[in-house]
Amino acid sequence: MITRMKKLTFLVFYKEYKEFLDRMGELGVLHVIEKQQGALDDAEVQEQMRLLSRYATAIEALQKVAPSNSPKGEDSASAAVKSSPFGGNEGGQLLEQYDQLLADKAVNEQRQQLLIKDEQALMPWGDFDPASVERLVKAGYDINFFACAPRLYKEEWESEYNAIVINQDKSKVYFITVTAPGTEISIEAEMCRLPQSSLGNVVAELEALKTGNAAIEQKIAAFAANHLADLKAAHEALQSEISFAKVALSADSVAGDKLMLLQGWAPEKVLPEVRESLDKTGHFYQVDDPTPEDDIPIQLSNNKFFRLFEPLTKLYMLPKYGELDLTMFFAPFFLVFFGLCLGDMGYGALIMLALPIFTKLFQLINPEFKSSLVFLFGLSTVICGTLTGTAFGFSLYDIDLPFFQKMKALLFQDNQAMFYLSLIIGCVQILFGMMLKAVNLTIQLGFKYAVSTIGWILLLVGVAVGVLTGSTGSLWFMVVMILAGCMVLLYNSPGKNIFLNIGLGLWDAYNMVTGLLGDVLSYVRLFALGLSGGILASVFNSLATGMSPDVPVLGFIVTAIIFVIGHGLNIFMNILGSMVHPMRLTFVEFFKNSGYEGGGNAYKPFKK
Repeated sequence: MITRMKKLTFLVFYKEYKEFLDRMGELGVLHVIEKQQGALDDAEVQEQMRLLSRYATAIEALQKVAPSNSPKGEDSASAAVKSSPFGGNEGGQLLEQYDQLLADKAVNEQRQQLLIKDEQALMPWGDFDPASVERLVKAGYDINFFACAPRLYKEEWESEYNAIVINQDKSKVYFITVTAPGTEISIEAEMCRLPQSSLGNVVAELEALKTGNAAIEQKIAAFAANHLADLKAAHEALQSEISFAKVALSADSVAGDKLMLLQGWAPEKVLPEVRESLDKTGHFYQVDDPTPEDDIPIQLSNNKFFRLFEPLTKLYMLPKYGELDLTMFFAPFFLVFFGLCLGDMGYGALIMLALPIFTKLFQLINPEFKSSLVFLFGLSTVICGTLTGTAFGFSLYDIDLPFFQKMKALLFQDNQAMFYLSLIIGCVQILFGMMLKAVNLTIQLGFKYAVSTIGWILLLVGVAVGVLTGSTGSLWFMVVMILAGCMVLLYNSPGKNIFLNIGLGLWDAYNMVTGLLGDVLSYVRLFALGLSGGILASVFNSLATGMSPDVPVLGFIVTAIIFVIGHGLNIFMNILGSMVHPMRLTFVEFFKNSGYEGGGNAYKPFKK
């Protein structure tokens, strides 16, 4: 469900405006209609936003290197805001310290890259002193360094240019020539320009830089341990300042700049609290109902169970104000879809037993997923897994025990039955979505705009019942088909002439028939994913038993390793598939057939 909103308009004397904003920030319920351009044009706000970005970048980097016992979460940041002296200038000083550490590290790394190139250049020539070459040059000799492929090296160079081979490998010959000054050297080889440092010095400097880098890394880790909470506190305080500045810039000056006009939105249920606070101060305010032209913020309001699925709705997009929130309608389907896609009782039980671990895994997909939702996913997998009777790739229904055989007789479905079950579920969800579309159109535009959709529902249900009962030639079937046809063709676009309606109805019929076929077939993935996951699980079981050596202890260890690694990979891949494909069915097939438009902006109240 979507929380009902009310539009609030305030007129505040300009000298009392800051005090008024402080009071509204303490209430924390007003979603201010911000004038974005005013904030963008304000130089101070721009500078604050740049600083906020620097804080966010530093915090993200420091969280990766902070010791595990240092505070990282939002709760610690909130606590730090109350207790830490770091905010404003102090927070900026911390950023400068961190930036200096990063700059020192960058300088070291750049120097390391240069020295690594020097080391590679000097390595074939060995550790010699460049000063000795300089002494030979002063004594009247030209020393040149060359490298060429072994097949290109010519022994006559040794007599012509006093060539001396220094090193040789499979790809190159490294040699020097010793000639009189001014001697023209004509050989097919690459002349090497060596650094003015010995290999030993380069290696020693590299080691010193590596040690220095390690020391800087330790300083950064210590900085994270000591000041991460302070930076979070400064970040949160600056966010509050920016929010306050944006709100302050969102008011219009009226009555000769003596009054400030501010507008915003608040949930209808909190209006008594707002009225009580404003009546004490005597500020003028006006409460209005939203109009169709308003951009109304969206706050979802569902019960404890359906609230677990709200992150999925937000992952797609929030509904717009006035249309149905589909969270409570797709939630049961999504649970079933996940269970069918994963489809293994053992995997489902493992999710429930190792709930903290799997909660972390699911939060990689969406950080807002709660452990209770992950538990429900595991439970759904166990229940849906009873249809095939598989647990870690083994068929429990092949075990000759009365309990399993009774479960098999009561629940077992073969591959063909699972295929048909997937299609049936798809038909049910699509028809349900079309019913919601009719309800949505009735609420938003009026009943006549839902007549065409109701006609399609009547047509599809009538055809299904007629085919299943074998009464497609009966009178009632013909009456239903004619009635549904009239509703589809004549009420496709209410208010337009009959011929245009018929033309649009025929075009809609073409799109509906071809689209519905593709939509229903999309639900085959529920069967296909469960089947592929079960096949992979059984393959890993065969590998675990087939590849183990015939040695009692070693064989057990090898079997256990293959079993754990194989099923670990399988459950990881199948969990991803079991999330992605149900989301695809929900966001594409169900949302499309339910006429979901979306595009709402989240309700974000101004808080201090």
